Amino acid sequence: MIDRYSRPAMKQVWSDENKYQKWLDVELAVSEAWAEEGVIPQSDMTLLRSATYNYDRMMEIFETTRHDVTAFLTSITERLGPEGRWLHLGMTSNDMLDTAQAMQMVQAGELLIEEVDKAIEALAEQAIKHKHTLMMGRTHGVHAEPITFGLKMALWWEEMKRQRSRLVDACNGIRVGKISGAVGTHATIPPRVEENVCKHLGLQVAPVSNQIIQRDRHAHFVTTLALIAASLEKFATEIRGLQRTEIHELEEPFGHGQTGSSSMPHKRNPELAERICGLARLIRGNSVTAMENVALWGERDISHSSAERIILPDSCLALDYILSIFTGIVKDLRVLDKQMLANVESSRGLIFSQQVLLSLVDKGLSREDSYKIVQRNAMKSWDEGHDFRSLLKNDPDALASLSVDDMEKIFDYGYYTKHIDETFDRIGLST
Repeated sequence: MIDRYSRPAMKQVWSDENKYQKWLDVELAVSEAWAEEGVIPQSDMTLLRSATYNYDRMMEIFETTRHDVTAFLTSITERLGPEGRWLHLGMTSNDMLDTAQAMQMVQAGELLIEEVDKAIEALAEQAIKHKHTLMMGRTHGVHAEPITFGLKMALWWEEMKRQRSRLVDACNGIRVGKISGAVGTHATIPPRVEENVCKHLGLQVAPVSNQIIQRDRHAHFVTTLALIAASLEKFATEIRGLQRTEIHELEEPFGHGQTGSSSMPHKRNPELAERICGLARLIRGNSVTAMENVALWGERDISHSSAERIILPDSCLALDYILSIFTGIVKDLRVLDKQMLANVESSRGLIFSQQVLLSLVDKGLSREDSYKIVQRNAMKSWDEGHDFRSLLKNDPDALASLSVDDMEKIFDYGYYTKHIDETFDRIGLST
């Protein structure tokens, strides 16, 4: 991921420095476990505990070996002496690689959970603040019936809570290590060594493995990131739509001195929301690669390896970044409540069509006759620009069943928001 979209904490998780330190942590944990078995003398462990890798030397060796693990190990052992023979004892490369990578993914997941929590908190604040802020509900992009902006935020809040649960589950799924040897049989390294190592590193043991930790776990993790990104794209798309000039009910933050266009000084574009949408697509694409990495030949091939070097860090970095952007948008969102009400009124009362229909039915008319009365007046309002309420108050067929007082009760926006408090209580969003 390019620096522009990389935040420091997540960038550190996926840095070479952290990766190679995790490799060393795994190697030393295995040595400690062998020492507990009585295989490695404690006198040798004293020196092994001080072992360090040499990055520059590792790169030199790699030019010859073309194998990063052997280059890494050699950069350590050539500085140790005979004690170095104990490193990597009974292990295969992926005992170290997959276990270390799991530790990185757990670190990344914990950072992402923190960011999800911040987004959830920001949504809750807006939901409560605008619990009764009336706005137009739209289906197919067309005015439907009124909702409140707080209800829209509550819907997003509940969705992000579900995403948090999925992320926690996915993180638990990759919180496993594997120290089982070349094809997972433990022929060269007993299960109790694996158990001790994983416990020391804060991981669970993969109950059964071959040469690798199975990639359905990684696919679950990356597809969960893609799901979260999909929700963020959904929210960002709605913000973009409501910022359109013709609607203008929301504005994402726009800082002093910020410019929206190189040629049109008046522009205030939803570029933050658009950035969320763009990077969400990247993460979604990575999820396909993660699923394709599940199918490998026999006990292992390395067709997944090169792809994971890109999709794992990039997906984490991108999601971390757009979560931060989204939280910032929500916290500083400009909610134009007067424009929201003006847009509700712009339909000239058409949004009450269902209420009129139900009231006519309640007065004894058939649904078909009621529908014809309402639709006839609604179409006239659409086509000629008349107020729907006025048309109905002058329609003899409507007046035969509904009094003017009946209509005044029907044309009440409060009807649409009367259960908002119950909905908030149902989802546990307290005010």
